[in-house]
Amino acid sequence: MLKTKKAISKRFKLTAGGKVLRRTGGYGHLLRNKSTKSHRRASWDKPVSLGFSAHVRRAIPYA
Repeated sequence: MLKTKKAISKRFKLTAGGKVLRRTGGYGHLLRNKSTKSHRRASWDKPVSLGFSAHVRRAIPYA
């Protein structure tokens, strides 16, 4: 039986096209020290590299 790794399922998202997306790190607090440009760049999800996305897909079998 395949089990879902809950920690990975909370941190990554699979798109309909099969891409794996991650959130930008370092944006939970201390945001006033960061520039507006970096806030804007951190507002959307980033794609995960192809080599690492295979590990993520294996850990989220039912997504």
